Amino acid sequence: MAPATLARRLAFEALTDTDRGALVAERLAGADADALDARDRAFLHELVLGTLRQRGLVDHALQASVDRPLGRIDPDVLTVLRLGAYQVLRLRVPHRAAVSESVELARERAPRATALVNAVLRRLAREGAPPLPDPARDPLGWLTTAGSLPPWLAERWLSRLGPERARARATALAETPAVAFRLNPRIADVDARLAAVRVVAEPLVVPGAWRVREGSLGALATEGIVYAQDQGSQMIGHLAARATGRVLDACAAPGGKSTLLADLGSDALVAAGEISAARRATLAALVARWGARNIHLVGADARRPPFRQPFDSILLDAPCSGLGTLGRHPDIRWRTRTADVDRHAQRQRELLEGVSPHVAPGGRLVYATCSLEREENEDVVAPFLDAHPEFALAPHPEWSAPFADGPFLRTLPERDGGDGFFAAALVRGPGGA
Repeated sequence: MAPATLARRLAFEALTDTDRGALVAERLAGADADALDARDRAFLHELVLGTLRQRGLVDHALQASVDRPLGRIDPDVLTVLRLGAYQVLRLRVPHRAAVSESVELARERAPRATALVNAVLRRLAREGAPPLPDPARDPLGWLTTAGSLPPWLAERWLSRLGPERARARATALAETPAVAFRLNPRIADVDARLAAVRVVAEPLVVPGAWRVREGSLGALATEGIVYAQDQGSQMIGHLAARATGRVLDACAAPGGKSTLLADLGSDALVAAGEISAARRATLAALVARWGARNIHLVGADARRPPFRQPFDSILLDAPCSGLGTLGRHPDIRWRTRTADVDRHAQRQRELLEGVSPHVAPGGRLVYATCSLEREENEDVVAPFLDAHPEFALAPHPEWSAPFADGPFLRTLPERDGGDGFFAAALVRGPGGA
């Protein structure tokens, strides 16, 4: 029997809200989604995230079955079609259930389109998806269909990475990423608790980072026993950690890196700066749940930090386009444009200029993003170093060698799994400015 129609209704609403600018992660964390039982909630997440990840492939299949460009179809009808097509093409949902439930959804949301939805999805269930563009002869066509990238991003990656790497990256980011996590060092029996819920995990390159092979973290994460955090994100925390002294996480919410800094420096004072009151509340809840007593929350704009004393280490995990996290946050690919990358880069330069005077002589400054676009990374760091000779690139720790890319560090989805992160570790000379 197919999962409850309520999950499909909520999936439709989540995708509609996402098209209007809502963040899918926040939408799926809403009270209506949380009220579902575990099975239906998992189905809801699969419907929403899967439809977003595979939208290029889904649209390619739908376009072959309609007599007009998809852009001319009513948005609500197109959302119903995408949800139905994703179930037919990618899920082990009986085709009859996928079609009939989509027709019922159309009857509620766009009654005049029920015949269209029924005809298109029945044809897709009967005939299957049309052939995909050949990746060798038409790499751009493949990237926008099987690779599920918007045209502007497909063109960018094809130009910058070449067809093979662009295809590998798109393929990696079109799949559900494995869950990486770390342990709460304050929990003495954490290994036993993992075993009790039958979680099988394997160690990753970053010290203390694990990846789930079997099982689900479930309540262990909500109870503060473990923290789900991508390996690239953990890499950044390790680069900025200090055993003692004053450490600043300049853009701290939701708090994963702040708590890691606290774990790695139990004798350090960690200031977690965050400008947004709502995000500070989220951060405070995590800090309390994690039991990190050496974290102090501060309402602060990293462009104009309010601190008087310098810090021995500053982590600037700068707000960015998030284009390295398309597997985990697939809505980003459909709402981001080239202008957004440039806009983020301008803010990132301001943030770096804002925090750098607060690094103590001999101290460390780690600049990082969850983007792999050079405008947000090298093109921010290189001009900063040219303008600030008191800073120099720091040597990499030995364990980070697999992520080395010249003077910088990167995690790559197509090579490492998970998200794509960039990091530049800088050190301030002992004489200061």
